[in-house]
Amino acid sequence: MKTVDFNGKPFHFIGIGGIGMSALAYILAKRHLSVSGSDLKSSHITRRLEEVGARVFTSQEASNLEIYQSSSSKYMTVVGNSKLTQPQIICSTAIHNNNLEYQAALELGYPIFHRSDVLAALIQEYQSIAVAGTHGKTTTSSLIGYMLLQTGLDPTVIIGGEVDAWDGNARVGESPYLVAEADESDGSLTKHYAKIGIVTNIELDHPDHYQNLDQVVKIFQIFEKHSEILIASLDCPNIRQYLKPQITYSLDPQSGADYIAQNITYDQHGSKAQVWEKGQYLGQLEVKILGTHNISNALAAVAVGRQLGLEFNQIADAIATFTGAKRRFEEKGAVNGITFIDDYAHHPSEIKATLAAARLKVQHNQHKRVMAIFQPHRYTRTATFLKEFGESFEDADLVILTDIYNAGETNLQNLQGQTVVDEVKKHHSNVYYCPDYKSISNFLQNLLQTGDLALFLGAGNLNQMIPETIALQAAQTKIVA
Repeated sequence: MKTVDFNGKPFHFIGIGGIGMSALAYILAKRHLSVSGSDLKSSHITRRLEEVGARVFTSQEASNLEIYQSSSSKYMTVVGNSKLTQPQIICSTAIHNNNLEYQAALELGYPIFHRSDVLAALIQEYQSIAVAGTHGKTTTSSLIGYMLLQTGLDPTVIIGGEVDAWDGNARVGESPYLVAEADESDGSLTKHYAKIGIVTNIELDHPDHYQNLDQVVKIFQIFEKHSEILIASLDCPNIRQYLKPQITYSLDPQSGADYIAQNITYDQHGSKAQVWEKGQYLGQLEVKILGTHNISNALAAVAVGRQLGLEFNQIADAIATFTGAKRRFEEKGAVNGITFIDDYAHHPSEIKATLAAARLKVQHNQHKRVMAIFQPHRYTRTATFLKEFGESFEDADLVILTDIYNAGETNLQNLQGQTVVDEVKKHHSNVYYCPDYKSISNFLQNLLQTGDLALFLGAGNLNQMIPETIALQAAQTKIVA
């Protein structure tokens, strides 16, 4: 079997700007390995990679690999090789066989690895904490990484979201600890052998890869076998039924879990809960990020911290200052008493949890209305969970739905945004269809009012219109004034 080589051979990432790919590229570049790659456009992520020495192309062409085909190449001189060196080509599942750069790598005989192969190799180099689960991976892994950083354990971190504490989606530490977000979407979760594995929950979320829940469960069962210690939430019925974790956590005092959070209260600053460890009271936990689901995520971090020998007060002090990962209930701005939130929620369970958190702000008089602007993501997911999507918007006062973001899929199901609208209307009386950015923008300018909490939901590109929406609202306010 091919083995990823961290001993000096260069790496070339096809799709280097992706959130998962860029984290790996950053880690390798910071380890002073030669890193190059390509993406379809420049971004703040690719610019950050260039700042640490990566060479980034803004197209995916066969010619990008020419830097490795001449011993006199300036790039090869920088690498320090006097002989031709084959780069290790790294791809994600998003790179298809017809990609010109990928085809060129095949023809040149360069070794090709999946993104998960690099992550798996890094996980085996460290005392790794791998966070898996259908929902909550990014927040939980960010929380754990932040906790270790704040308590002086100086972790290396690789996650699928950006965190202000380390100015991105990855950091390189000097300790033996690595915190990694472990993705199940394409089955590659089975490659990871972690010292501590975490499973937050198990649901079907990627029907483009899995035919049913049983296939998803099997992937997590393999991950369980590969983890020296498994920590998991007993609040998930599928975990209770199919896994046998050594350490458990729950928000239900009757669950019998090792770690319990109870007497949860909410205010304008976040959430508070009392935490118990095997029947012994540890103390109070404060979590700034809203929602019951984030108390659960924080409890997973408590379990990890205690496993690593941290005192509860150290853990609690760290968690109390964590402000969240980007695109996870991220406040993007406020104008005229209207607050704009960007959230990655794209599965019915995630939408429910996010809107429930938003409803808390209304209940505590911080806002008057919850407005959900949702872009369905993938035809396969929309078709599989159409009924569940219809039932997901109970905590919204008003729902705006767009056309479906295809994520490269073909519309075999002949679904339209209107299909989702019709389903949501079965359960909600205030639903509107705005198929594109322009129609959403026009609609919002006439609809938004002081006290609104406007949530832009989805894993596609809907969030790109938030800055323009804020600017238009600000301009409209000036005109009125």
